[in-house]
Amino acid sequence: MKKKILAALLTLGVAGGLLAGCSNTTAATADKKTQVTKEDSEKELEKITVGASVTPHAEILNSVSEKLKEQGYELEVVEYNDYVIPNTALESGELDANFIQHLPYLEDFNKENNTHIVSVADIHYEPFGIYAGKSDSLENLADNAVIAVPNDTTNEARALLLLQDEGLIKLKEDAGITATVTDIVENPKNLEIKELEAAQLPGALQDVDAAAINANYAIGAGLKLKDALAVEKADSLAAQTYANIIAVKEGSENDAKIKALVDAVKSDEVKKFIEEKYEGAVVPVF
Repeated sequence: MKKKILAALLTLGVAGGLLAGCSNTTAATADKKTQVTKEDSEKELEKITVGASVTPHAEILNSVSEKLKEQGYELEVVEYNDYVIPNTALESGELDANFIQHLPYLEDFNKENNTHIVSVADIHYEPFGIYAGKSDSLENLADNAVIAVPNDTTNEARALLLLQDEGLIKLKEDAGITATVTDIVENPKNLEIKELEAAQLPGALQDVDAAAINANYAIGAGLKLKDALAVEKADSLAAQTYANIIAVKEGSENDAKIKALVDAVKSDEVKKFIEEKYEGAVVPVF
């Protein structure tokens, strides 16, 4: 009898050991499968590399990062503080797209640099403003006051058109969005127009009477549109012309990842994000 009981106990022990072994094997297999699935999922993500100005472009792009990940894309945003390098990097293939500029600037850049970059989407408009430096109002500008403007062709024209709208200068009738200082035909206060690289304008405010500044650099410097001395009107030539765009190298317009990027940015969620975060300093146009 004792032998039978001992045999039964041994049998149960072996069975228990086998069951425990099976359980451990199953758990280990499940863990391994989970790990493999996770690794495979990460490997399947296709990278989209986009060059962007820090504010607001990079912020807008980063807001769709998770949405793109759900669609199988890893968004890498490379931030720049100028307009030239993001275009040369796009032309050379270092970037898949960029989000830094408006169409007139891009067209001028292509012409001057023999690049082949095209727009795939209009995203937002940034009202251009004139901000106070040494002078606290445009009405009180002294004769020979110094006004700083961007030195690139399209943004200089934009600044000059705004100065004209404020009655400070008058441009040749056909100057339009290609205006330069040589197109000024009336300058009653004999204003000195100082041309500087766009990124340098906020830092130059202490040295000039006022400066016409691109919204992205104004926002980045903590300047508020509501505090600007003058702002482009919604029905101005500039407002109708200078929508900021997502751009790609010609030939990749229909790539799946580019379409996914555009669809993600041109969403109701991004429109709401822009309207709430920038309080009118950035206006969605989609």
